[in-house]
Amino acid sequence: MVRTFLVTLPQCLSSFLSLPGHGNHKEDSPFLNSNDASAKQNDYYDRNLALFEEELDIRPKVSSLLSRLVNYTNITQGAKEHEEAESAEGSRRKIPKSPSMGTLMGVYLPCLQNIFGVILFLRLTWIVGTAGVVQSFLIVLMCCSCTMLTAISMSAIATNGVVPAGGAYFMISRSLGPEFGGAVGLCFYLGTTFAAAMYILGAIEIFLTYIIPAAAIFRPSDAHGGDSAMLNNMRVYGTICLSLMALVVFVGVRYVNKFASLFLACVIISIVSIYAGAIKSIFHPPEFPICMLGNRTLVRDMFDVCGKTVVSGNTTIPTKLWENFCTSGNTSNPQCDEYFAQNNVTEIQGIPGLASGIIRENMWSAYLEKGEILEKESLTSVDVRGSLENLYMYVSADIATSFTVLVGIFFPSATGIMAGSNRSGDLKDAQKSIPVGTILAITTTSLVYFSSVVLFGACIEGVVLRDKFGDAVSKNLVVGTLSWPSPWVIVIGSFFSTVGAGLQSLTGAPRLLQAIAKDNIIPFLRVVLLTVDPSSCRCQVFGHGKSNGEPTWALLLTALIAELGILIASLDMVAPILSMFFLMCYLFVNLACAVQTLLRTPNWRPRFRYYHWALSFLGMSMCLALMFISSWYYAIVAMGIAGMIYKYIEYQGAEKEWGDGIRGLSLSAARYALLRLEAGPPHTKNWRPQLLVLLKLDEDLHVKYPRLLTFASQLKAGKGLTIVGSVIQGNYLESYGETQAAEQAIKNMMEIEKVKGFCQVVVATKVREGIAHLIQSCGLGGMKHNTVVMGWPYGWRQSEDPRAWKTFINTVRCTTAAHLALMVPKNVSFYPSNHERFTDGHIDVWWIVHDGGMLMLLPFLLKQHKVWKKCKMRIFTVAQMDDNSIQMKKDLATFLYQLRIEAEVEVVEMHDSDISAYTYERTLMMEQRSQMLRQMRLSSAERDREAQLVKDRHSMIRMGMPFLERGLSTQHSNVRRMHTAVKLNEVIVNKSHDARLVLLNMPGPPKNPNGDENYMEFLEVLTEGLERVLLVRGGGREVITIYS
Repeated sequence: MVRTFLVTLPQCLSSFLSLPGHGNHKEDSPFLNSNDASAKQNDYYDRNLALFEEELDIRPKVSSLLSRLVNYTNITQGAKEHEEAESAEGSRRKIPKSPSMGTLMGVYLPCLQNIFGVILFLRLTWIVGTAGVVQSFLIVLMCCSCTMLTAISMSAIATNGVVPAGGAYFMISRSLGPEFGGAVGLCFYLGTTFAAAMYILGAIEIFLTYIIPAAAIFRPSDAHGGDSAMLNNMRVYGTICLSLMALVVFVGVRYVNKFASLFLACVIISIVSIYAGAIKSIFHPPEFPICMLGNRTLVRDMFDVCGKTVVSGNTTIPTKLWENFCTSGNTSNPQCDEYFAQNNVTEIQGIPGLASGIIRENMWSAYLEKGEILEKESLTSVDVRGSLENLYMYVSADIATSFTVLVGIFFPSATGIMAGSNRSGDLKDAQKSIPVGTILAITTTSLVYFSSVVLFGACIEGVVLRDKFGDAVSKNLVVGTLSWPSPWVIVIGSFFSTVGAGLQSLTGAPRLLQAIAKDNIIPFLRVVLLTVDPSSCRCQVFGHGKSNGEPTWALLLTALIAELGILIASLDMVAPILSMFFLMCYLFVNLACAVQTLLRTPNWRPRFRYYHWALSFLGMSMCLALMFISSWYYAIVAMGIAGMIYKYIEYQGAEKEWGDGIRGLSLSAARYALLRLEAGPPHTKNWRPQLLVLLKLDEDLHVKYPRLLTFASQLKAGKGLTIVGSVIQGNYLESYGETQAAEQAIKNMMEIEKVKGFCQVVVATKVREGIAHLIQSCGLGGMKHNTVVMGWPYGWRQSEDPRAWKTFINTVRCTTAAHLALMVPKNVSFYPSNHERFTDGHIDVWWIVHDGGMLMLLPFLLKQHKVWKKCKMRIFTVAQMDDNSIQMKKDLATFLYQLRIEAEVEVVEMHDSDISAYTYERTLMMEQRSQMLRQMRLSSAERDREAQLVKDRHSMIRMGMPFLERGLSTQHSNVRRMHTAVKLNEVIVNKSHDARLVLLNMPGPPKNPNGDENYMEFLEVLTEGLERVLLVRGGGREVITIYS
């Protein structure tokens, strides 16, 4: 029991705190947790497994694992659980029941209910009349093919393991990573939210146009103000309807679920009535006459009799139609509209029937501009313009139409294919039911759409089909005129189905947002109220209010966004918006399947076998094409929203690791790139310093000199390779935890200093050995470091322990042997931070010997950073007495011009001079100090031996032995080196005392290790009096070129 408590407590705490970086525990752990302590005790004390008993706590027995898998249930936070929580019994803890829903009830019927919607009843007849049967067939084929291919990809992903709540969002995020998952999840959420707005607008359009037109609040002020009045009515009633629906969803999801079957029954009855009406029209077409003036279609509810005059007794009386077109009621001397006067009024059948052959006229498109009058081409007409004041009498187009516009309006009627995958937790066999149910549902709906296109084109007159609101048939729903037994069957059925679909969208969208927020990958969702249920150790982000976890705040946000769609007030404007978001979601479902298939990751083992990466790419291409076909500007906006969310999540640092395909794709791309780099060393034009930064840690494992990382970030500016290495002295078996802590400390410091790179900590018995290992083994393949950055061993003079400076010199020798460049920033604590800015000053380069051009390249790279950007570059070179300094300056200026580097050039002449007394004094001090340190490190016996050697040496000198010459030559060499260091330091300090940074050639260490202490002294003298110095040693190859 103790062990179980230790495991569950951190999980509970992490849920309370919602710390970033904590993934879903069910996904992270390789085995399912069990709270059965006795089972674990049995694991520990099994005689037959005594060989493994020490590891049975982390590697359970196979029998234990299988028993946990069998008892595992995946009850999602779906509608059923919320419904139970609302009931009185739901407050008591229940034993979870096994999912029992089959393919029909769990997938097929929910998909049918979500796919069939408002477009079928309100817009499909108009689409057929405008685009013609052929192009309408093509529109349906494109949309249904897109969803079918998406369903195949979705089936493959859904059957590759358990899909918890979240549906499409879960599949995409776990397949493509948190960035894509968050971006597409929010797009899917927005699409579902705008779908709710579209369904509400459809319901209000049915209510105000076909059920109770008298309920309109706003009335047209004149004959031409009908459109604006209708839009205002839609806004008012839409807002009221949205508020009522949101209230219903807030009160309880169970009410929505209880009426779901009723709404589905309405849809099915409505569709059946259409087929029944089409069959009946063969024998007895319904009576819906249309009044035509010439070849123009008249609004039928503006008059009673379709004629200019009627005969009452022996008197010819003008009709109401006459009165609308003529100013005088006298038929003998009329003042009528010119078009009305020259054309006859005729009446044609609105529903000729299936056997009429009307399909021949409806085969081809008849796209209209906004305000263009609906005309029947087969009727004769005198082509005169007529009065503009009488345009309200004709049926006209309310929007400009084209093939692309109709694609965007129709596509929402093909969405809804994710309903089955969203219920995976309630399915008895999700991996079988989801593919079968979804593909059968798409097949069924596609057949209904295809047959409806043909039936509408074959049964209904073309001008009636193009009449969006049924003005020509006395404000009847056009598809209702075909239905049997009454148009009211369609009107009532479509009204309730759209209301039900709107409720389903308002129910699903907040839960989708809640699922995204729970994953904790989008930081701005955290700022909204956070509630935690301590009893179940479950945190609910964006879900404050009810005890059962109803996402109240998410519902409020959903209602506000849906209100934006309501304010648009046009079904034809809202439909393309949600088309974009759904197409974006389907595109990434296809991409996820294709990426997983091509990568062939070991975990990609879907039970659904009838998929292929080519089909997924075809589906992805179709989604992208449909986005730009339907509305290119909406497509750009939708992609821009998804892109901004992606970059936001990436910038904030999505620390989730879900084993996604993008990570696998990155590994494959990295492997390919590394193999390409292995072909050979980079060309001089591509050479840039790939850094290995050697850091020193203090006793508390904190970075001792963080400004080394600052300098590295300023030099690299995020480009190329940076490896930060450190060495811990000790035994690896005992120091593993210390290594992990050191790595974390370095990574934290790298994040603070904005260094993008990798960290590697090595444990070694000696620090110098660890550094040698880092220099040799860091990097992979062609992606290896070519430059080492290390700090200066401060306080080496005062230290009795010579290991610090010996390690330093040993590292210099190792880099030389490995042909690597070396940079040693001296006085690194005085180097600027990333927040400082140098508004003036110089970067001085003292080019004494040529070692590949590093000294020229480094200032150029530093000046790319904002800290050093405004500094100017000066290059100094040293001329001897026998050099032509004037010619040297010209040659150097030409060289810099060819290198495309802007810098001031100066040649410093160093005259031959006698060695000064100061030089002798510094040399003597150096040698005396070396002798003293050597004496301090000797034991008493060794001191006596050393004293005897000194006596012997003096006796040899008196005897004139050859040792004298050898000693003098060594002393003379030290004096000459010290002379060079002193003279160079005088010149450098004189010229560069006010420079922001001085870059200087670093001399190599002596070949004889006995002179190492003297070498350190030479470097100290060389850099004395300078605030910031960067000692640079090339790697033996050219790193800069004059060629393009």
